Amino acid sequence: MDIKYKKLTEAELETFVDMRIKQLTEEYASSGKKVPENVNLKLALFDYYHKHMKDGTFVSWLAMDGDTIIGTSGMSFVEKPPYFTCLSGKLGLLSSMYTNPKYRRMGIAKKLLDCVVGEARNYGCSSVHITASDMGVKLYTAYGFKHNENFMMFDL
Repeated sequence: MDIKYKKLTEAELETFVDMRIKQLTEEYASSGKKVPENVNLKLALFDYYHKHMKDGTFVSWLAMDGDTIIGTSGMSFVEKPPYFTCLSGKLGLLSSMYTNPKYRRMGIAKKLLDCVVGEARNYGCSSVHITASDMGVKLYTAYGFKHNENFMMFDL
């Protein structure tokens, strides 16, 4: 098996969106939540990725086995006012980490994580944040991510 890694382009975007929906569906099912039925997630994701790839505020790396995408990653870049531990105000928001179940436990996710963390460094981010699935916590902890007990969320 000869796994290659490449940046996401418009040519792979439809497959990438389908894999993101598959990932989100798996995460919902494993948490006992029911996937909402009347949501056009495919259109919303396509619009988001298309816009943010174009303006440089989203990047993704793919793992390829031949012409087949077997792993994905994503990094969105956001800015907020600088603070003591983030003078640039630039943050990376990690998402879309997914590996085809047949290819898991082969180091693919770690390599993809290396690629997008490198993108965050190049963008000037001071920190990378993620809301991790139960399955991903082990990978992120081993990589050096730490839990932040200050994070809270308010749904609108």
